Amino acid sequence: MKYCRFDVDGRDSYGLVELVAGKEIITRVLASAPEKVGDLEDLTSKRMPPLALADAALLPPVRPSKIVCVGRNYREHAAELGNEVPSEPLIFLKPPSSLLAPGGSIRRPRISERTDYEGELGVVISKPCHKISTEEDVRPYILGYTCVNDFTARDLQNKDDQWTRAKGFDTFCPVGPLVTNEIDPWAGVGVETRVNGAIRQQGNTRDFIFGIDVIVRFISQVMTLFPGDLIATGTPKGVGPVVAGDVIEVSVEGVGTLKNVVVDE
Repeated sequence: MKYCRFDVDGRDSYGLVELVAGKEIITRVLASAPEKVGDLEDLTSKRMPPLALADAALLPPVRPSKIVCVGRNYREHAAELGNEVPSEPLIFLKPPSSLLAPGGSIRRPRISERTDYEGELGVVISKPCHKISTEEDVRPYILGYTCVNDFTARDLQNKDDQWTRAKGFDTFCPVGPLVTNEIDPWAGVGVETRVNGAIRQQGNTRDFIFGIDVIVRFISQVMTLFPGDLIATGTPKGVGPVVAGDVIEVSVEGVGTLKNVVVDE
């Protein structure tokens, strides 16, 4: 099942997305927020006039209490920035105020001279998750998957002793266009980023240093994950700077493409 979040006459709604004649169409309005149900298959819905996903006024498909990100989860990405491969997951937070809808404008802050894209697979939590044991399967805690752009003020990241400022500006976390439970990152899912149509990043979840099991368990030892919380699982090699006017497209195989334009603040 796939769902999106969109604006209908000023009303925040969730919609069921189906493939109709080769096109992704919103066919039903969901009766409640998916994270409040915990299982996409249990959602009730009512029919609506078909609306092409591409024509909808999309909103970020998640409303998390927190966004937990994993740094340096691909060996080649760690190397390209001159960093050692971490011995355990390296986590940091982005504030929910950094969320940005598909099609929205990423605002480059005046105080930064270099801002980078970072395309990633996002994991959406389905139910409260705390101190998961090594024997417990993490999949029941996962509602679905989405695309994330962990946009970063790279010069500020290098300057500061921690990453909150560099990662936390408003609009620095584009997410979308939808959430799906129809992919299997354990089997391998492609992650790709294009800038102005040119491929800059190509990776696969098979190449994670720390798999989703390890990531979710590790985070759950530190903090309780709540329904709707978002985990960004790390970016492949190929990160680089962008400037005003550049168009960034983050694609995750089986999810879709998250497209945003960069503007100056």
